[in-house]
Amino acid sequence: MHIVYVSDGKAGHRSQALGLYQAMCRQSAAEVTFEEISVEQLSIFSVLLALLKRNTGVVAKPPDYLFGVGSHTQLRVLLLGKIYPNAETVIMMKPNFPLTWFNCAVIPEHDGVEASAHVISTKGALNPIVDEQRHQKNRVLIALGGSSKRHQWNADKVLTAIKEIVRLNPQAEMILTTSRRTPKEFLAALKAENFVSHIRIFPVEQTPQGWIFEQMQQAEAVWVTEDSVSMVYEALTAGCRVGVILIDRLKQDRITQSIDALLQQQTVSASSDLNQLPSIHNFQEADRVAQKLCTRSLSSGN
Repeated sequence: MHIVYVSDGKAGHRSQALGLYQAMCRQSAAEVTFEEISVEQLSIFSVLLALLKRNTGVVAKPPDYLFGVGSHTQLRVLLLGKIYPNAETVIMMKPNFPLTWFNCAVIPEHDGVEASAHVISTKGALNPIVDEQRHQKNRVLIALGGSSKRHQWNADKVLTAIKEIVRLNPQAEMILTTSRRTPKEFLAALKAENFVSHIRIFPVEQTPQGWIFEQMQQAEAVWVTEDSVSMVYEALTAGCRVGVILIDRLKQDRITQSIDALLQQQTVSASSDLNQLPSIHNFQEADRVAQKLCTRSLSSGN
């Protein structure tokens, strides 16, 4: 099985494609190979010419699946699907084109598109994380985000939340990290608090690539500020109990509603007590999607 991923170079988009590829490696009995081609290598003009020749000259071998994530990849995936008609076209995130133009669209629930013959609905965007079953009891990770187009950072509210987490979990080993959106002055304010002696702090600038995902594998629980929606789903996929630190909202939209839905479904909690956080097992959306794709492929004879 050969997968060609049309890449726009965005790390978050690549993470989704890798997550699905790796899940297909786990779900398929056949060997799965992966080829990444950038949109720069596939100008629309060159792909249209390739359509006449029925060969791109860029793709190493005929694909069984064509993956695309993001608006810049969609037309290219459609056109490549015409060149390689035996390939399944799989677009991740809600496309700008009609859904029926793709063999499959993998769309987060919060986008409000119902599952159908052409749509697999997922809880959050896919990611390459798996639960490695290495969680240490009473180990806690606190991951801070920052302001966004829908959230306003509230330092007092976050400090109060961290203080409560420390107070209610005296037995826990606490590790805290920031993001590039966390205000620089916040760490100074945090370090001035008495309770900070109970926390080991790792600013994002001092952590190597992949560090936070390794911490998720070790943590029993992860608290995430609600603006970091992707991290909420990554922590769930890693098999952690997940707490959400609520901050000020500038507006309500499909993303904030997805957090509200997780809270209402008790998949995550706004509690500061580790023992009150839900314990969710087998949150494996990439594997669920891969299984559906492999089943579709078998039933269609590909």
